[in-house]
Amino acid sequence: MTIHFYGIPNCDTVKKARKWLDARGVDYSFHDYKKEGADPDRLAAWIEEAGVDSVLNRRGTTFRKLSDEQKADIDAAKAVTLLQENPSMIKRPIVEHDGVVLVGFKEDEWSAHFS
Repeated sequence: MTIHFYGIPNCDTVKKARKWLDARGVDYSFHDYKKEGADPDRLAAWIEEAGVDSVLNRRGTTFRKLSDEQKADIDAAKAVTLLQENPSMIKRPIVEHDGVVLVGFKEDEWSAHFS
């Protein structure tokens, strides 16, 4: 089954995750949010599976620059809109493989999944 890898190429965590996959000879297709955008249906599916707090990166500068109104009461629908407008707020990387969504790069989790 194909591995779909979503992220931003210059992100350090994305680089580390890609290097990890490459070192293990794992093939994947890469989707660059900056160039290709973020599909709202896919965002909604990720949020449904992993939760808003897993998919929405509240630590980055893009989130911190939002108005207090934008940051308030973020539910799934509002998160999809914010993430589509600001793909740099999507936690990185996100990988889809065998019906599983992996959010972020956690080597232990990835080792267990890809073994």
